[in-house]
Amino acid sequence: MEKARAAAARAGTKGVPRRDREEQILAVATEEFGRHGYTGVSMAALARRIGVTKPLLYQYFGSKDGLYTTCLDRVGEPLAAAVRAAMDRPAAEPATPIAVLRAVFTTLEGRPGAWFLLYDQSLPVGSAPYGTARRHRDAIDALAAGGAQDVLRAGNIEDPLDADLLKCLWNTLVGQSVVWWARHPEESAASMGERCARILGTVRFGGPEGGEGEDHRDGGERHRGERER
Repeated sequence: MEKARAAAARAGTKGVPRRDREEQILAVATEEFGRHGYTGVSMAALARRIGVTKPLLYQYFGSKDGLYTTCLDRVGEPLAAAVRAAMDRPAAEPATPIAVLRAVFTTLEGRPGAWFLLYDQSLPVGSAPYGTARRHRDAIDALAAGGAQDVLRAGNIEDPLDADLLKCLWNTLVGQSVVWWARHPEESAASMGERCARILGTVRFGGPEGGEGEDHRDGGERHRGERER
């Protein structure tokens, strides 16, 4: 957030190379869109905030949709790449979920609000930003789905509904961690990683109730042998 404010202070300076000016504009636009959503930000207000003219924004990005889409690509593509790299190890390893969280936090360092662009409910259905946001979400979701399946297979669980539920739980954990981070901007990416590692290391879940090694591949059986009271 502070970086975006600093960028806004410099963006209107004459003599700034176009590439640097674009970076400054995108940093502030990402913050504004993340905070207020697509419909809550006008190009005129954004230009005033940055310290440039409205025509300059249209000259650089063509339209509000073009600007938003560019902001989306700047968060969605590196996020997917970082998560994919963090998952380049067995998903069932205890260190893998923490590695994925650290990758997300590192990618969003200094701009946790960028995450919200991917999940902006105000995007017009059928618009370019809507389609781009969905594409990036689908890429991240596919990685989460694959990781969930690998984790459950390591425990001999093949139920597709279990995998889908685990994916949803994981996505909620990641999303709510970023929401919390946005409310606590004093936290760095490193401190968020340490905090999550500490919490997940303390909250441990055992295997299936039926016991270690029980085969759950048919997905229809329920755990056998209720414990005697």
